[in-house]
Amino acid sequence: MNDMTAHQTSTAPAAPVLPDAQTVTSVTHWTDFLFSFRVTRPASLRFRSGEFVMIGLMGEPHPETGKQKPLLRAYSIASPSWDDELEFYSIKVQDGPLTSRLQHIQPGDQIILRPKPVGTLVHDALLPGKRLWLFATGTGFAPFASLLRDPETFETYDQIIVTHTTREVAELEYSRKLIEEIRTDEMLGELLGEDNLAKLTYYPTTTRETSPTVGRITDRLRDGSLFADLGVDSISPATDRAMVCGSIGLNTDLKEILEGYGLEEGANSEPKHYVVEKAFVG
Repeated sequence: MNDMTAHQTSTAPAAPVLPDAQTVTSVTHWTDFLFSFRVTRPASLRFRSGEFVMIGLMGEPHPETGKQKPLLRAYSIASPSWDDELEFYSIKVQDGPLTSRLQHIQPGDQIILRPKPVGTLVHDALLPGKRLWLFATGTGFAPFASLLRDPETFETYDQIIVTHTTREVAELEYSRKLIEEIRTDEMLGELLGEDNLAKLTYYPTTTRETSPTVGRITDRLRDGSLFADLGVDSISPATDRAMVCGSIGLNTDLKEILEGYGLEEGANSEPKHYVVEKAFVG
């Protein structure tokens, strides 16, 4: 299955059965390896756009005791902080302890959601700047899906450049559709500010399949083709801020590249020029 399929329901949430249970409200399968889903939001949950939570399912019963333990992984919240529901974007790992089962959830099913959001991909971890770079690979786009629908992002920066690198074109569909929605949805336009939408630049690339822009984002930064394609100046600590979310390899390479431009890594406790998310889903 390469075509996107969606499953939705409007039925009332089921009564909680799992600990910290939330009910799945919709599921969208983007490719054989990627899917997104939305769940009910705990009434008490407050989070900053860009943060992640622990979600999962109950593990298999212990062969001797029959007891079950929660099987949890860190997932960035892809929906903005103002949304009534919570959205997540996930890979499908056929032999993955969690995602091998999570990929089969249906509307009305329940998942475990621990309502303790954390993370470094938040505005509070960056010093004030003029241009924000969001560098993502694969499902690392999820926290940026949250930040790009948050008015604070557009109020804080004069320009926002989001890059998304995947192996194949079909794997860009989630980010492409979201960017299109931001630019065309009347409610989002009113919320974010129609004039602010001109600040947003979307730069997708692929590494295995031919597309309008082919290549790793790290290579296009190193050879300067990224700046040439966009017609913008190189990165400077005086004006630029960056957030990075992807594979360990990408994170490591981009840290080196950004620090080569003079940027320093920040944190919630000490805001600087760039931040990297260190939580991974598998």
